[in-house]
Amino acid sequence: MSRTFDIAVTGAGIVGAACALEFAQEGLRVAVIERDTVAGGATGAAMGHIVVMDDSPAQFALTTFAQSLWSELAPALPASAEYYRPGTIWIASDDSEMAEVRRKYDAFTSTGIPCQLLDSAALAEVEPNLRRPLPGGLLVTNDAVLHPQRAAEYLISAAQQLGAQLITGHAVTTASHSRMSLDNGEILHAAHIINAAGALAPSITSGIPVRKRKGHLILTDPYPGYARHQLVELGYLRSAHASEADSVAFNVQPRLSGHLLIGSSRQYGNDDPALDQHILDAMLERAAFFLPGLPALKTVRSWTGFRAATPDKLPLIGPTEDSTVLLATGHEGLGITTSLATARLLADHLLGRPSAIPIDPYLPARITSLQETP
Repeated sequence: MSRTFDIAVTGAGIVGAACALEFAQEGLRVAVIERDTVAGGATGAAMGHIVVMDDSPAQFALTTFAQSLWSELAPALPASAEYYRPGTIWIASDDSEMAEVRRKYDAFTSTGIPCQLLDSAALAEVEPNLRRPLPGGLLVTNDAVLHPQRAAEYLISAAQQLGAQLITGHAVTTASHSRMSLDNGEILHAAHIINAAGALAPSITSGIPVRKRKGHLILTDPYPGYARHQLVELGYLRSAHASEADSVAFNVQPRLSGHLLIGSSRQYGNDDPALDQHILDAMLERAAFFLPGLPALKTVRSWTGFRAATPDKLPLIGPTEDSTVLLATGHEGLGITTSLATARLLADHLLGRPSAIPIDPYLPARITSLQETP
């Protein structure tokens, strides 16, 4: 048995879901193939932070573009997606980090990103449960939060309403030259195949420099107002850039439901989804440094997930050497943020129309240089 589509997407995480909706909106015949359930992988394990990041010009361009697309989509999102904009506070723990706060403030304001520089007193006023004194922080007001699983489910549902077909419970075994094989023997034909399988993408497209990076999260009971913004330490950036060593950083997200998500951790070389108690302990200890009352809060669940990481911290978006296969993977901790932008860039590329930002920095054509990176 075989079926024919214009676009076949592997993976129904939020990136694949966004791609499905983007192409379905263009009137194309779309199939989404997911071996498990919608948002059952990294998306279901993620925080759901829609954040502007400026580690590189390419990252800044992609996250800024993505955030604007989420703002446009927000009115259509169901209440279950829990989208709202509490903003992010980047917290400095010492004078050197406060200097980085000021650098970010200058960079963001110069490009029109709304933000507010907070001194020690202002930080304590807007977040009274933080440790005192802290030097200050940067409030980026347009950063948002959502429930990533519910958002992905909405994107898939919206794509299905436009005719997209969702195939679950079957894995893709091969995908090349407009032909996709499933583990049940079915063959799908598609003019273009989009590999949005996250950390599993190399099993479908061999040779791409995507590695699993394990992360843990902790969920508390509802404590409405305990944290009023997404709270992230400046040291999070050092954690995100650590190449091999295990690392943790303070990152707390207040959900619209009142629950708090406590992060974050990063581990390479650990493919076991089981919880690592020493990592959880380190996360809670780091969080308590910033929120001294946090150990008294009741935690209800902890879990792990696997981010899809690339050596240069940028995703792989665009065609491979096989022009019928396009990549949409390697987003690491920014897949929720950049999903809509990834889908738009791919659609713009395939349909030959101008895009809001150049796709060039994310093209898989850079794979050779990435593989040579020590």
